[in-house]
Amino acid sequence: MCWWREETAAGVRGAQRKVAVCCANSKHCVRFRAHEHTHTHSVATPHLCVSQSFYIATEQTGRCVTTTKSIELGPGYSIFVCVFVACSIKAIVIGSNMETMGCPMGGGATRLYSIIGGGGRSLPLTPAHLARQNPPPEREPQPSSCKDSQGPPQLDPDPLEQQLLRECEEALRGRPPRFHRHLVHCGDGQRAPGGPIRVLQWNILAQALGEGADCFVRCPPEALSWPERKYLILEEILTYKPHILCLQEVDHYHDTFQPVLRSLGYGGHFFPKPWSPCLDVHGNNGPDGCALFFDQSRFELLESVSVRLSAMLIPTNQIAVVTKLRCRATARCVFVAVTHLKARSGWERLRGAQGSDLLAHLQTLLHNHRHPPGTTGPPDAAAPSLIVCGDFNAVPEEEVYQRFASSPLRLDSAYKKLSRDGATEPPFTTWKIRPSGECCSTLDYIWYGRDSLQVEAVLDLPTEEQIGPDRLPSFHYPSDHLSLICDFSFKEER
Repeated sequence: MCWWREETAAGVRGAQRKVAVCCANSKHCVRFRAHEHTHTHSVATPHLCVSQSFYIATEQTGRCVTTTKSIELGPGYSIFVCVFVACSIKAIVIGSNMETMGCPMGGGATRLYSIIGGGGRSLPLTPAHLARQNPPPEREPQPSSCKDSQGPPQLDPDPLEQQLLRECEEALRGRPPRFHRHLVHCGDGQRAPGGPIRVLQWNILAQALGEGADCFVRCPPEALSWPERKYLILEEILTYKPHILCLQEVDHYHDTFQPVLRSLGYGGHFFPKPWSPCLDVHGNNGPDGCALFFDQSRFELLESVSVRLSAMLIPTNQIAVVTKLRCRATARCVFVAVTHLKARSGWERLRGAQGSDLLAHLQTLLHNHRHPPGTTGPPDAAAPSLIVCGDFNAVPEEEVYQRFASSPLRLDSAYKKLSRDGATEPPFTTWKIRPSGECCSTLDYIWYGRDSLQVEAVLDLPTEEQIGPDRLPSFHYPSDHLSLICDFSFKEER
C-alpha cells in the first residue's frame, strides 16, 4: 500500500514523454518509457523509507521538482506505481502526447491521465462516436409490473466525463459498438426527492483471470488486451453515470479505477481477496477483490467496513465491503454491500454458509445503527435502507438465493421487475464458453430492502443475437458478466 502527502508540483504540466524518478539520498534511479512493460521495473531496494523526497525530472526540460511524499512500499512494488499514483493526485501531470502502453496487465492508467491532469486535447467526434455516446434509450415497458414513466430530467453533461468518453471513443475506434440496451421504467412516475439513486452491479472480469486462468475458448486474445479493454469498462460506467458502483474481480483498482473515478468525484473502498487466484498468474497486477464507489456529491460517507466471509466460523477466501452512506438530498441513510461468493459447481453449501454470514453482518450493522452501542435511549426512528449487490455464483434455485429471499431483512431482487409476472429472474446475467462447455446462467443480483426502497427503472439485458455466437467476453463487451443497473427511490417514511 502507498500513503501520500500531496505537494503539487506546479509548472510541470505539459507533454513530457519520459520521466526519471530518483530517491533522495540514494543512487537508485529508474527511467522508463510509456510503451515499455513498466511493471517489470521494480524498485532496487526492498523497502523505501517513510517521508522521502523524490526528484521528478522531465526529459524535455531537464528541470527537477522536489515533492515530499509519505510512502511505504513493500517488496515487489514497482516505481511505476509510485509515479502514476502521483499523477492521479496531480503531484506531476503526464501530458497528452503520452503513448498508449502495450503491457498486458500492468500500467492501467496510461493515456487516461492526460485528461485527468487537464492536459488533454479535444478530440473530434464522428457520427459513429456520437452514436456510441448516446444515453440508453427508453422503451415501452413489457413486464406487467412496470409502468411508463418520464424519468428524471437530463442534467448538463460534465466536461471531464465528456472528455473521458472521447478518450474511450478514440481508443475503441476499431471495435464494434457496445450493446444497445434500454432502461425499463417500473415506478409510478412521481419524481423522487433529489432524483433516483442509480446503482451499478458488475463483475468486470479480473485482467489476470481473463488472460490467464478463465480460458474463454471462443474469445480472441486481442479482445482481452487491457490497454483497450479498460476503455470498454470505463465507457460503460461513464455512459450510465451511476451514483453507486459495486464491482467484483477488480485487479486494477489503484492504477486505474481509483484515480479515474476519484477525478470524477467518487469515493471508493477496495478489499482484496486474501488468496486471490490472480496471484498465481504470471505478470499479474496484484490480487483481485471487491470495490465500492459512491458519488460524493450525492452521498456522505459515514462508515465503511471490510468483511472476510466465514463458513462455520472458518474464514474463507470470499469477501464483502459494506458502506454506510447518507443521502445529501434527503438525509436518509443507506447501507450498501458488495460481495463475491465462491464459484464453481459443488460449492453450493459453502456459498449458503457465506451468504448466511453476510446476512448476519448486515443485521448487526443495521441493529447498531438503530441502537448504537453504549446508548440507553429509544432507538432511531428512521430505519436505514439496504442494498446488496454481488456475483453470488448461484442460480435462483440455490440455497443462498433462497436465504436472501426469505431473510428477516425483507430483501427483494430488483431484476425480477423485468419479468412479466414480476417474480422471475432474467434467463442469464453471464454467458461464456470454456473448455468444459457453454455456461448461460443467472448469477448476479441487486437486492434491496423492499420496505424502504422502490425500483424506478432497470436496464434490460442484451439478446442472444446481440451477444453473438462466441458469447462473452468479446470485442463488443469486456466481461463475461453483464452489468446490472437499477434506479431506486426512497419510500416515504411511516
